[in-house]
Amino acid sequence: MKLFKEAFQLKESQCTVIANKPEGIQTAKSSITHHRRKLETYVKTNPNFFHTLDPVPVPSKPLVAKLMAEAAEKAKVGPMAAVAGVLADLAVTDMLSKGCKVAVVENGGEISAMANVLIDVAVAAGYEPLSKRFGFRLTEFPIGVATSSGRFSHAFSFGDAEAATIFCKNAGLADAAATAVCNVVKGEDCQKAIQAGINKALSIQGVEGVLIIYKGSVGTAGKVPQIIKVAPSNI
Repeated sequence: MKLFKEAFQLKESQCTVIANKPEGIQTAKSSITHHRRKLETYVKTNPNFFHTLDPVPVPSKPLVAKLMAEAAEKAKVGPMAAVAGVLADLAVTDMLSKGCKVAVVENGGEISAMANVLIDVAVAAGYEPLSKRFGFRLTEFPIGVATSSGRFSHAFSFGDAEAATIFCKNAGLADAAATAVCNVVKGEDCQKAIQAGINKALSIQGVEGVLIIYKGSVGTAGKVPQIIKVAPSNI
């Protein structure tokens, strides 16, 4: 199957889209643009939605804010923790509505995917030794994959994990959950910190798997896709 791939940036959204139809690329770009505008309009009249680090009442609209708030409530974080994942999910939904059989959207490291072929993704952890040297082979869909870091990400975190990667059915919840998990991974006791992150992940309804990298150690729990080596030439 021939696949089409394009990277683009829209303000803070740095995205890569993969589709089996060229029009799927444009559909994803239009979707992200549309829902970003809806969100920007909403936060102008609801500034707390943008600033809070706690869950907020779920609005009925716009859809992007509703989905963000729902994911944030489950993970017990602020709704902006889910923004990249929700935008990716909405773009994939729109791509599928246009007949795409492969619809993969990566938005700032958060991935939403539906496909009838396997998809390989790499894990980025800044300049840590394991960064972009391993990844996951995605074979079951739909899937959302999100990674949060207290070491290299631009996003705010209370924790110190190199990476906390979460696997869910959708990227919005994975995004929010990754933030929540990363927040609790800290302290001198590496194994205790990783276990705290795993416990947090498995306490969030909808989280299917978790992988945590902390001080060079790795911990996993739940349903984690096949881990693969990633060659530098494939990055």
